[in-house]
Amino acid sequence: MADLVEIKGVTHAYRTKAGPLPVLNDLTISIPEGEFCAVVGPSGCGKSTLTRLIAGLMKPDSGEVWLHGERVKSPRKTVGMAFQNPVMLEWRTILENVMLPLEIVAPSMPRARREERARQLLALVGLSGFEGKRPSQLSGGMRQRASLCRAIVHKPEVLIMDEPFGALDAFTREDLWQLMHRLRAEEPFTALLITHDLRESVYLADEVIVLSDRPARVQYRMRIDTPSPRPIEMLYEPDSVARLAILREQIEIAQGRSGGAH
Repeated sequence: MADLVEIKGVTHAYRTKAGPLPVLNDLTISIPEGEFCAVVGPSGCGKSTLTRLIAGLMKPDSGEVWLHGERVKSPRKTVGMAFQNPVMLEWRTILENVMLPLEIVAPSMPRARREERARQLLALVGLSGFEGKRPSQLSGGMRQRASLCRAIVHKPEVLIMDEPFGALDAFTREDLWQLMHRLRAEEPFTALLITHDLRESVYLADEVIVLSDRPARVQYRMRIDTPSPRPIEMLYEPDSVARLAILREQIEIAQGRSGGAH
């Protein structure tokens, strides 16, 4: 499987009044096409910076970012993004919100085809019948479902998710985790997930990458070989419990609170 996303020796620092604030240090990550990668690490270690670099919203101080064999030098329309706060345009219906990326990346596509594609995805996530509603008329979980539809409606090269389920209650969060597996089965995509939830990373990802504290480097990698889709009960099985224990210790090491390692 060819690598779709390649982060090659990326180093980056933010400019502050007090001087440079290093956030990434010689970071190298690759994500094969069709894989789901979760990135975890201490708060402020540069996880969100990583998403901006892949999307072309920022340029690294040194190193390279490659996407589908092309070096990323500017914003990419073919990247899908989903965030913790699913910002939707209140003056547009849910259907019109989901169609928005197609209007940008495929303006010549007939409106009927754009509508058909958006309706297909909304049906897939259980939102049939809500196409004409405004965002404020939907619950937080429903808005996040619509946001996921909007993020993949244009079949992006990579789906970047930055804490998309962090603001939801536990039951809604687990429901959306299961939805992600169904979406992968029906609408295959390559994904990078930024999360603080280790259970979420183990349940959703093919690989979990632990970043060190700032300036971040790759500290630890874990493969999750359980086939997708996965039953939610897998999180309570011995293999998953053991994986979570390892990841928790790795986070403690990154935070300087543990001297051990696996």
